[in-house]
Amino acid sequence: MTNRPPIDAVLAELVEEFDLLGDWEGRIEYVIDLGKGLAPLPEADRIDVNKVSGCAAQVWLAVRRGDGRLQFLADSDSALSKGNIALLLKLYSDRTPEEILGFDARAALDRLGLPSALTRQRANGLNAMVGRIREAAALESAHP
Repeated sequence: MTNRPPIDAVLAELVEEFDLLGDWEGRIEYVIDLGKGLAPLPEADRIDVNKVSGCAAQVWLAVRRGDGRLQFLADSDSALSKGNIALLLKLYSDRTPEEILGFDARAALDRLGLPSALTRQRANGLNAMVGRIREAAALESAHP
């Protein structure tokens, strides 16, 4: 059991940080910096089954299960996609399937204004990443 702040508190903190950054250039730079902080993805997880389809870049998302929680490991060959997945992991990693499924990701990303700052293809990729995270949570919830 971890003492992670509630997912809504993490979102509120991100919204505050994004608001302080102001323009989109600063926000995108911040997202890219988040990606630089991602732990390296083990080579064994760079497999086709972990690739997120629908992304412009190559994105890998691996799932670890433990103590009723899901941890996500990820990487991308694109700095922006890597930043986007790092942002999602900040929200979703080390959560229960119920927390993940109960969180409205689309509304959260809209609050951050991310989809409107991205090209349609990148926004679709971001949605695909969220979809994979929710899919893992739904699977875990159905077969704990």
